[in-house]
Amino acid sequence: MTNVLGMTIESLVAILLLLTILYCVRLNNGLKQLKADERTMKGTIAELVTATANAERAIAGLKATLSECDKGLDGRLKNAERLSNDLARQLEAGGAILSRLMQIAGATRKPAEDAEKPAAPDAKAVVAAAQAFAERARKRAGGLAA
Repeated sequence: MTNVLGMTIESLVAILLLLTILYCVRLNNGLKQLKADERTMKGTIAELVTATANAERAIAGLKATLSECDKGLDGRLKNAERLSNDLARQLEAGGAILSRLMQIAGATRKPAEDAEKPAAPDAKAVVAAAQAFAERARKRAGGLAA
């Protein structure tokens, strides 16, 4: 009976040792897989760091390009605003000259013509008035220069 009891205990210990060995083999395979995954993860992290560095350089380049474009656009906008103001002044001056010419053309018309055509000045009269105006301006400029 002691032999059977001893044999049973040793059999149980052998089974437990076998289960422990199988568990250790399984655990070893899991550790190998974990180390392989670690290498893969390190490679992925290295690629991510490289991609991040490339993205940072690209962003810095875009910021520099944006700054250059902003400066160029600012200069163009200022130039356009200046030209717009110049055109507005010239249009205003042209309008004033045109109204003077129309007044001069209106003053040279006959009263009978005014009654017949009050709406628009005669083109020939406007040209004649403009020539007379230009002639007087030349005479004044010539008198000042002499």
